[in-house]
Amino acid sequence: MARKKSLTAQLVQAYRDAQKAKEAEAKRQQQLQERAARAAEQERKRQERERTRQEREQAQEWARAQKAAERERLAQARAVEQVEHDLAKREAVRARQAEAKKKAAQRQAAERERLAKQRAALEMRGQAEQRTADVHRRVGELNSVLSSPYTPSLARREQVEAALVQGDAEALTHAVEAALTEASYPDGLRDAWRCAFIPETRELLLEVDLPGQSVVPTAVAYRYKASAPPAVTAQPRKEAEIKQVYRLLVARLALRAINEVLILTPAALVDVVAFNGHVNAKNRATGQAIRPCLISVRATRETVGDLVLDEPELDPVECLRHLNAVVSQHPYDLEPVRPVVTFDLTKYKWGPDVDVVAGLDHRPDLMELDPIEFEHLVRRLFEAIGLKAWVTQASRDDGIDAVATNEDPIVGGLCIIQAKRTRNAVPADTVRALAGVMHDKAAAKGIIVTTAWFGKASKDFAYRTGRMELIDGRGLKALLLEHLGIDVLISLPKTPPGWETLTSPDR
Repeated sequence: MARKKSLTAQLVQAYRDAQKAKEAEAKRQQQLQERAARAAEQERKRQERERTRQEREQAQEWARAQKAAERERLAQARAVEQVEHDLAKREAVRARQAEAKKKAAQRQAAERERLAKQRAALEMRGQAEQRTADVHRRVGELNSVLSSPYTPSLARREQVEAALVQGDAEALTHAVEAALTEASYPDGLRDAWRCAFIPETRELLLEVDLPGQSVVPTAVAYRYKASAPPAVTAQPRKEAEIKQVYRLLVARLALRAINEVLILTPAALVDVVAFNGHVNAKNRATGQAIRPCLISVRATRETVGDLVLDEPELDPVECLRHLNAVVSQHPYDLEPVRPVVTFDLTKYKWGPDVDVVAGLDHRPDLMELDPIEFEHLVRRLFEAIGLKAWVTQASRDDGIDAVATNEDPIVGGLCIIQAKRTRNAVPADTVRALAGVMHDKAAAKGIIVTTAWFGKASKDFAYRTGRMELIDGRGLKALLLEHLGIDVLISLPKTPPGWETLTSPDR
């Protein structure tokens, strides 16, 4: 039994040992499985870790690559930016340099323009000053025509004298004109001269072309005007001043021409100068060429010799009036006057219509003549009658209009003449006053010529003196027709007493 228990025990033990072995094996197997599982898990974890590590490393590598790429990109960007910055900097430098150059060029251009404007302004101011000086010089020349006396050369005077003595009219003309050409005149004031000589009356006839109105500067000064664009502008001369300058100029030229002729010719051969001053112009209304006479005068050597022509205060217009010249009141407007004398220079003789009646109608009206023209007509009448006559100076004539000399040794002597262009009877006081002048001048005869008539008191007084002659309009008309061949009209408001039976209805 004991052995049996032992076997059972052994069996049980064996079973138990087997079970334990199984359990141990199972446990071992389980442990092995667990170890394998742990190992697999560990391997998995390891692999996972490895994969994670690899992924991490890959991620890190990618990150590093990305960072590297980013750094590279940033580096490239910085490089590009630097390049762009450098380019921009260089471009900015170039732009600043270009701008600086541009501004410098602009400043230089502005400076050049400023200097050019300054130079132009200075030039224009200088031009204005020069033109103003030229205007003043020109006006000074016009005003000083009489200030420089003419001194002909001895050869010229001898040439003129020889021609005069020989009576060679053509040689005389050439000699006088050549001598006058030597006289110094300002530019534009000297034009054609024509002359002729009448030896019977020792009279030299002179016809001169006077300068036109354009000879007077129309500007009084010039000034620089800083406008856009700048310019030199003229300060216009007043029209009244232009006309006055021209009026004085033509008067000076007439006086100078007369004086030069008398200086040039010998006193023994030339005693009278007859001057006509014409202007070649265009009629402003028609455009046709005209040649009006602006000044006409007949002056003796004695009357001209009394003048001080280079006196600064001399008024040339008044001086011509002093010489009884016929002067245009408006020469600038080409207002003509009737010449005191007319002559045909192409033939060197007086024209067919003499003196103030030249150019008038066939039957001129004496009442339409001005007083000076009437006096000259009377003078020419007495010269035609046979007296040596000349017109006196208007400013100091003592009431005398003309003085005539009768050279007859028996009945000759000094003759005082008064010309009265009037429509009414001559007052008796005028006749008595002439008697006083005759006594003062020791005249042999006194004559009053009128377009009207004399009353009984005047005629009786003249008859009592025995040395006075009264010529009324009727007698004057007859004398003009007889000695000058001029049939005149006298337009009186009424027919004077006693004329009805001796004159025609038109008087």
